[in-house]
Amino acid sequence: MKMEAAIFDLDGTLLDSMPIWQGLGENYLLQKKLQPTPGLQDALKTMSLPQAAQHFQSAYGLRETEATILTEIETLLADLYRYEVPLKAGVAEYLQTLQEQNVKMCIATATERDLAESALERLGIREYFSTILTSSEIKTGKDNPRIYQRAFEQLGAPITKTVVFEDALHAIETATAAGFRVVGVYDESAAQDRERIEVLTEQYIYSFSDWKG
Repeated sequence: MKMEAAIFDLDGTLLDSMPIWQGLGENYLLQKKLQPTPGLQDALKTMSLPQAAQHFQSAYGLRETEATILTEIETLLADLYRYEVPLKAGVAEYLQTLQEQNVKMCIATATERDLAESALERLGIREYFSTILTSSEIKTGKDNPRIYQRAFEQLGAPITKTVVFEDALHAIETATAAGFRVVGVYDESAAQDRERIEVLTEQYIYSFSDWKG
């Protein structure tokens, strides 16, 4: 696959971090002594953290400000990103290969910047990325193509030679609808969407270790 630029999602694509996120909303609400409603995980799946904070305010009547909710959620996450979250198999080697091929790379993530930076620095891969774009800074989740368009503008390669790497169906739908080439990356959290992802993406990989693209 010939490319000049690559836009990487973080969680579930480069980092094996989705198990943390799957229980995050419920754990946060239970700490507040609130009972999560059925389907909460599915509802939060497409949201950025600011969107999730707004959902907790409207759906659960939290009186805390959005900023306070975000701080409390980030406190739950911070140590995990700083000390524990691992890379997925083959990621470091693949990024090194792309760097040797002079492919320009950036991160487009729904995760907050400080969490992303701490994990990338600890895992020794921050140097590969010219920039990190976050949903909260772009002010939209991945149900909107703005984060991919901003990344594309910053990388400066033709769209026909720019590839987005994503694991989540809603993000893949957004990127493909916006005209991007997309590689689907398997993650257990999106296993139920595998067939649909395979239809939408240019390639679908189970591991960077096994992929020669």
